[in-house]
Amino acid sequence: MVASLISVRSLLLSIFMLMAGSGFLSTLMSLRLEANGTSQLLIGLIGTAYFAGLTLGALRAGRIIERVGHIRAFTAFVSLFSASTLACTIWQDFSFWAVLRFVEGVSLAGVFICIESWLNERATPQTRGAILAFYMVALYAGQGAGQFLLDLGNRAPALPFIAASILLSLAVIPIALTRLPGPVLGVSTPLSFLRLYRISPLGIFGAAMTGVMLGGFYALGAIYAHGLGMARSQTALFMSVVIMGGVVLQVPIGRLSDRFDRRKVIIGTFAGAGIVSMILGAPLWPPGVVDALGLLFGGLVFTLYPLCVAHTNDFLDPEQRVGASGGLVLVYSIGAAIGPVIAAIAMTRTGPGGLFIFLALAALAAVGFGVWRQRVREPVPNEQQQPYQILTRTTPVVATLDPNTPEEG
Repeated sequence: MVASLISVRSLLLSIFMLMAGSGFLSTLMSLRLEANGTSQLLIGLIGTAYFAGLTLGALRAGRIIERVGHIRAFTAFVSLFSASTLACTIWQDFSFWAVLRFVEGVSLAGVFICIESWLNERATPQTRGAILAFYMVALYAGQGAGQFLLDLGNRAPALPFIAASILLSLAVIPIALTRLPGPVLGVSTPLSFLRLYRISPLGIFGAAMTGVMLGGFYALGAIYAHGLGMARSQTALFMSVVIMGGVVLQVPIGRLSDRFDRRKVIIGTFAGAGIVSMILGAPLWPPGVVDALGLLFGGLVFTLYPLCVAHTNDFLDPEQRVGASGGLVLVYSIGAAIGPVIAAIAMTRTGPGGLFIFLALAALAAVGFGVWRQRVREPVPNEQQQPYQILTRTTPVVATLDPNTPEEG
């Protein structure tokens, strides 16, 4: 196992630097646009543009990788991402930045496909779970740490974008110098949304609502914190705490879902996220309390997607799981593209707390849907439930890293 992890260290180092360089851009651009007088609706549309690009890239980038190979494609995607990040310093305009965020979403999807297919090729049945865990640690640690680059803007407005571009460019080096052979890209076709709904209505609805909630948070969480009067450093800390909180409750909640009716755990987790969101929606709390609540919010909401995947897998044959997981990633991404717009409307009408009021309503909708599903469908017996596995919400390729998925061939 140790040897397998050492063999992918270059991939993990690259994803850490990539997320450190890109993970704070949404926060940075939201704050800059707000300071420039841009409406919250337009700021939300910036988030929509990014997730729309991520969705399109997840569907189309594989063709480029198959044509030119992993190393060349990875270099091209990262170079495009780095160039678009630097281009943000040329002109601060909503339309221009929306186009750039769309390009960055497409580029990052291509990067994820390259990295995840490479990791899957290097994984064995015995090491797949460990490799996936280290991948998630590198991804979320980079994204959380990158938030603190916001403070560089105090010295010069362009400096955070320059630092991001430097990190993105450096992320190419471990891949460009790797001796690992490029894997064969084997991405299965995602199951259709209608078929997924027929298989697991709660799985697909829960994934969509999770996307709506996290898409809204990523796009406007910084505006919420700034609206509470937090300084830039405090805003960076809040965003980082929520992201890092995303791994705190994954294991305990996952183990609960393996022991009890998984639908009850999903409903309970949505309910908990909704309650925390309602508390955060009342802008009465000092920064320390907001950070503690943010940690709990992240711990609950980030757990929901893998819960929905595990619940869907309970109704699938092994050979269907990669396609189903791919479909759920796309459902999540579509939800994430819709969430920022609705969240921005809520904030415009009710103030900063409107973001979390909207997130609470989205969670409540999922709770209601889950309760209804409990009444019309019998639960899966505990002994027949598939083991819970922590998963990211990146591209359909990440499903191949799930230890519960059979190897191809």
